[in-house]
Amino acid sequence: MARRKRTAAAAAEPVNTSTAIVPVGKGGVLGHLVGHLVGKSLPYTSPWVGAAVLPPVAGWATNTMWGQAPLSTGLASAGLAVGGVALSAVTWKTVPAGSKFGAFRRAQATASVAAGMGWLTCATAAGPFAHPLIDMWLFGGGLFAASWNLRQIVRNGASGDVAEETAGGGLGALAEAIGWEKVRVKDAKGSGKGTVTAPVAVEPGGTIADVQATTAKAAAAFQVPPSGVIVTPDPENGAQGVLSMRVADLLKDGVPFVPPRELGLLPTEPIPVGLYADGEVWVLDPFSAPILQHVLVMGVTGAGKSEFLRSLVAHLATRRKMTIFLIDLAKGRQTVGHIADGIDWLVQDAKTAKRLLKALPAAIEARGDVLADEGLDQWTPDSSLNAMLVWIEEAADVADFNELEEIARKARSVGIWLGISLQRATWTNVSTDVRANLQASVCFGVNEAGDASFCLPDRVTDAGAIPAWGADRPGYAFATGMGIPDARWTTEVRSGLTKREELAALVAAGAPYRDPLDEATAAALGQAYAQRAHRGTNRTTPGVPAAAPTALAAAPAPAPAIPGPGLEAALAVAEGLEAAGVDPTTITQETGYGMDDIEEAAAVELQDAYEEVMGSIPGDPEPDADYAHLRLEDDVPEADPDSQIAFEDSGRPSTEEARHILYAELDGWMQRGRLEFEPADLIPATVAAGRKRPWLQGELKRLTELGVIRRDGHGEYTILASPLQPA
Repeated sequence: MARRKRTAAAAAEPVNTSTAIVPVGKGGVLGHLVGHLVGKSLPYTSPWVGAAVLPPVAGWATNTMWGQAPLSTGLASAGLAVGGVALSAVTWKTVPAGSKFGAFRRAQATASVAAGMGWLTCATAAGPFAHPLIDMWLFGGGLFAASWNLRQIVRNGASGDVAEETAGGGLGALAEAIGWEKVRVKDAKGSGKGTVTAPVAVEPGGTIADVQATTAKAAAAFQVPPSGVIVTPDPENGAQGVLSMRVADLLKDGVPFVPPRELGLLPTEPIPVGLYADGEVWVLDPFSAPILQHVLVMGVTGAGKSEFLRSLVAHLATRRKMTIFLIDLAKGRQTVGHIADGIDWLVQDAKTAKRLLKALPAAIEARGDVLADEGLDQWTPDSSLNAMLVWIEEAADVADFNELEEIARKARSVGIWLGISLQRATWTNVSTDVRANLQASVCFGVNEAGDASFCLPDRVTDAGAIPAWGADRPGYAFATGMGIPDARWTTEVRSGLTKREELAALVAAGAPYRDPLDEATAAALGQAYAQRAHRGTNRTTPGVPAAAPTALAAAPAPAPAIPGPGLEAALAVAEGLEAAGVDPTTITQETGYGMDDIEEAAAVELQDAYEEVMGSIPGDPEPDADYAHLRLEDDVPEADPDSQIAFEDSGRPSTEEARHILYAELDGWMQRGRLEFEPADLIPATVAAGRKRPWLQGELKRLTELGVIRRDGHGEYTILASPLQPA
């Protein structure tokens, strides 16, 4: 009775008939078991049934019909022999054999047909039950059935081996649809991390390039992302390659930022910046590579370039013998403001950016001389010089192509790593000469597939590694160079997701380990570097103690970031407090900036205002006057007697006095933050010195040779040091 009682709720529950266990009696269980065994054994019994029944029945039938008369027996035997040969040939041609297993299957089928037709031909003449035909039937039929059973076992995977299949056989109609009829895919293996790889080979008449051209069709057929099918050629065999297919995205939930394993590492240690699609760590190792490869980073807005840059800067800002310069005129403070203390020179205005880039060639030359004196062909940690990262956002906005090409070509061996980031690296944004010197690349999402070819090598895009997903997959990219193995160039990567507070704390903790820029490079950069508005912190910064390399877990607590408004706002606050008679110490506390920073900003602002006013004054207020034709090198004309003007000869200044007048003008400009000038700007000082243009040209040449000024071309000069201060 208890078995019959069910609650209403239980009675309402649906029963899954596909998995429900139906109680049956002993006979039902036995019958079910027998039926199951019969079903499983039927495919293996079929060859035995066929071998036992078909030969004797067919042999008895043909012997009865044609074996009684010699003529009919001969004709029938000849016809069966010819038919057996033809049927064997058809079997050989129709059974596919694109792999070792397929070749065995074709040979087995052809041999079975040939043996059966041969036995039938003999049985037609002699009878199926005469010796030795009946013996051949018993032994041959058993071996025939056993061989087909063995093939079925191997096909079902009982051996544990992975069967090799051809595209035309294993993929069938799918292979024909995507153009892989002549492609052999063998030994496909899953990595267990969302990817499948397999060697591929093409038959005569086909090429791996033909297979690469069909990766988009293959991706659609296999229902994976367009960049999920990659075919890379074998460099030693043009008929072979490797197929890689991403069947699962392990990166879609984001990649965490990987902090440095230790503070105070050298630049030659690998830099973890994300993960590959198969879960392996994506690391860069630019300074340990045989050749320091400058990097081109490309991708549309929102593709993940800034996130990648923050990861890179945060890692390098915790290392010894490392200096970072960064130019970002668009959103520098927004992108890296929270880690700006780790950047030695952060440039956010076009004027300063041009100063930096014009100063770099001199720094490169000076660093080359130092390395030569140290007996080094290229930079290593054994050098007294720091390694350097010079990162330029939207380089086309701040430098001309010739300038960038010179820097990129010469900077490698002296340990200066150049990074250029932009949305599209077309020839209008960066010349082909510059791009040829950017041998490494990180290509994030692009809107057009063709845009990827501006950044990635042809062999990468030809393989199907094209990030044509725009901003839909932020952080995903393909990366080449910088110590990345060639085999990894076609594997998707994703950069780590960073948190502002985490990176700020990390950079602050790295301050005791950061070395200041070496003296040789700093001196070569001249006043452009000495007067920089932004100065990152390092172990020589007041209040930052030096520290020996230590594990990150044992690192000191991060120092709090300096509060306060931006420098421009600080300048306004300082002016207001100073006008109210407030002590300078209070100004520093209120603004969060030192007086040196505020005074430098005020000098720059004053110089900008001066140039704006002077630029509005016409070159000659009286272009039609009698004196308009006079030049600096002309003699002073005789005074007009009617004008009653008399000129006094005050005496010509000596050479030293003339030079002092010229040098004082240059020193005054430098003190006010003006470093660029043209020779015409020195005409008043030249006149005051009682000299003419040839003397001025000679002095400019002399100062250039002394390293006080640098000629930048196009009639422009840059002040590197004050001529009134001893070197």
